[in-house]
This record gives sequence, C-alpha cells and structure tokens, in this order.
Amino acid sequence: MRRIELALLVLTLSGVGAITGLPAHAAQPTYCESNVGSPSDLKELKHGLLQGYLDPETLPDSLKLLAPPPVPGSAAQELDEEIAKANFSHEGTARWSQAATDADLHFPAAASIFSCSLGIEISEERTPRLYTLLRRSLTDAGLASYKAKNHYQRSRPFMSNGESICTPDDESSLRTDGSYPSGHTSVGWAWSLILSEIAPNQQDQILQRGMDYGRSRNICNVHWHSDVQAGQLIGAATVAQLHANPVFRADLRAARKEVKAQQATNNIANSISCTREQLALQP
Repeated sequence: MRRIELALLVLTLSGVGAITGLPAHAAQPTYCESNVGSPSDLKELKHGLLQGYLDPETLPDSLKLLAPPPVPGSAAQELDEEIAKANFSHEGTARWSQAATDADLHFPAAASIFSCSLGIEISEERTPRLYTLLRRSLTDAGLASYKAKNHYQRSRPFMSNGESICTPDDESSLRTDGSYPSGHTSVGWAWSLILSEIAPNQQDQILQRGMDYGRSRNICNVHWHSDVQAGQLIGAATVAQLHANPVFRADLRAARKEVKAQQATNNIANSISCTREQLALQP
C-alpha cells in the first residue's frame, strides 16, 4: 500500500496527468494561431484604397454608436465654434503646414505620419507587413465613419466661418462630404491604438501623435471639435472589431517583429524631419 501511495505522489509531483493521460509537457496545452496574414493579391478599391480586413456588414455602425452632432445654438455647437476661431491664428505657421501634410492619406506618403513617434521609417520596403496592415485598416476605419457621415451631412467649419483651409485643392470635394464624424480622425486614432500595441515602449509618443493628428483636422478648418471626438470613438470601435479577425492578428504579430528589428537598427527619432515635426506639434 505504501508503495502505491508513493507512486501516486511521484506522479502528482512530476505533473503527469493521471486523470487526462497526457504526458507532463502536454498537461497545459497551448493554442497556436495561424500566422497566415494578408495575401499578396489584395484588391484595390476606388481612390487607391486597399481591400480592408472587415466585411462591410461587420464594420462598426457609426449611426448607432454616435449621438447626433451638436445643433445650432447649443452649448456644444458654441464650443465647436470657439475652438474653430481659436485655430484661425495657426494659418501660415509650421503647425498649419503640418496639418496639410497630415491630410494626405494616400500611400506611400501616409506611411510616414507615425514614423517619428514610432522611431522608425515605415515603408513598403522596410516594414512590408506593417505597411499592408496600415493600408487595410485605413479602409476599415475610414468606411466605418460613413453611415453617420451620409446620414447627417453636417456642414464643415469653413462653410460656416468662411475662413481658409490648409488643403484648398480639396475644398470642392469636402463640401459634398459630411463633416460628422471625422474620417481622417477615425483612421489616425485607429492607427495610434494599433501602433501603441505593436510598440508599447513608444506608447505615450504614439498616442500623443494620434491626438495631434485629430487636432490637425481642427487646425485645417475642415472639421469641428465634436467631429474629431466622434472620429476617435469610431476608430477605437474599428480596432476592437479588427481584433476578432485572425488575418489582422497575424499581420499584427508580424508587424511587431518588423518594428522591433527596425528599432534596433534604424532609429530616426532624432532626424531632421522628425525634429521639424516635433517643433511644429509643440503646444
């Protein structure tokens, strides 16, 4: 009897699954997810957009998620107008120029928006999986804003105050595109959340850049403050939905490895262009 008890004790201490029958090293099975990410033959949609990760029916519903935009005469609309007026003084400054640069969401230019805060050059050559991830998530976060945009068709600040915008070539198209919520901000905030997950060591810098990116839309006089706030909510909702997509998660893991490798060999945080951006974004 004592020999049986001793044998059972040895089995217990060694981690052998007497009940499950599994060997010790398999007593705690781990789930292995596929690393198959985005295919190389993704479709290009109109305006240079790359096919997103999410099917249209699984995009966040901005019309359900957002309250209506502020109405004329409300305290919220008065705040929007005050913030817009406070930003008129930026016209012609380095911050105005930065807002114009931030407005360009066409690739490859858009890849550089978060390069300085991340500390590396983001490009199709150096970080191909991250580059694809940004392009595809741009489509998802941008399209997620359009149910509310199309429903409310809110007029943009420059249409009300008559002041300049930082991208005058875009004026005609902006007049027919609803202001609420800000699609640019939805994309920028989604990217900041994704990148801060990829590089937690740079989280504060990345999230601050995401906030500054949304503010660029106010400074450019193309979005109200409440548009930007609503855009951040839609961006966050999109990222939450993206995490349910296995291809996105595979690209996310691959992008994390790319960024880690580049941070060890290719830090650009102190470059001339990044110093210029930092100065422009100072409060």
